[in-house]
Amino acid sequence: MRTKSKESKKGAKKVSNPKYIRFDWAAKNILRNKADFVVFEGLISVLVKEKVTIVELLDSESNKESKDDKYNRVDIKAKNSKGEIILVEIQQTRELDYLQRMLYGVAKAITEHMRSGSTYEQVKKVFSINILYFKLGEGTDYLYHGQTILYGVHDGDQLALTEHEREDLRVVSPENIFPEYYVIRVNEFDKLAVDPLDEWMRYLKDEYISPDTTVPGLKEARERLEYLRMPPEQQRAYDYYLDTLVRDTDVLKTQLLEARIAGLKEGREEGREQGREEGRAEGREQGRAEERLENARNLKENGVPVEVIAKSLRLTQKEVSML
Repeated sequence: MRTKSKESKKGAKKVSNPKYIRFDWAAKNILRNKADFVVFEGLISVLVKEKVTIVELLDSESNKESKDDKYNRVDIKAKNSKGEIILVEIQQTRELDYLQRMLYGVAKAITEHMRSGSTYEQVKKVFSINILYFKLGEGTDYLYHGQTILYGVHDGDQLALTEHEREDLRVVSPENIFPEYYVIRVNEFDKLAVDPLDEWMRYLKDEYISPDTTVPGLKEARERLEYLRMPPEQQRAYDYYLDTLVRDTDVLKTQLLEARIAGLKEGREEGREQGREEGRAEGREQGRAEERLENARNLKENGVPVEVIAKSLRLTQKEVSML
């Protein structure tokens, strides 16, 4: 009995520097029950600076009927206290048309929310939050946020609503209606964790969570997303996922290197061919110039005036006189 007690204590020993799993994998494979929504709600609340409630999780890949199906692309759907819609996409794979996907997701959420026969007054504002593990566009920041604001083309003033429109629509200005977009480029984060969003970013990028964190959602993530607390089958699935990421990254690097080498080789070939063509063109031009000089010499020897020769053969009178 004493031995069993010692083993039990040993098994319960906490790891001083625990390993946490990646958020993108956890969102698709671990945090699927309502009890786990507190993690997502913490992250979204920190970002938009207000309390939110998760409505549903959507399996953006497994529910697709085909590879080209554009429906069901949102991983997380939430709402704020005003009933406005918040869409969260967690994306690992690079897509060149991702901005179009963002726009499509917002437009679809708006139309799906509208019931048949509803007036446009029922349109809800949508927030599109995109957590990306690949580099989208160029820029120095890791977090980008923007919305539609209308400015006067000539006067530069901002379009505002009249008092009647504000009362009728129950909104203050146009930006209270138009969508807002957040783009989080996880791999571009390189700051010290000095506020709640920074702490979340450090976890998203490096899988690190401070043991004494009080940030919404991260305390619960510490309890749910520690690698050693997962069942063996989940650990194996996660390890396979990491191996796949490494292989895919190596394949992509190899493809980029091969493309670069092929491009350099093609460029050298084109350069040599261009050089040969330029050499041939230069030779032809030099031959024509020598032919004009020879004709000019013959005409001069036969007594044709210099000015006539120069005009006929597109030479200067000085060139003809020197022959």
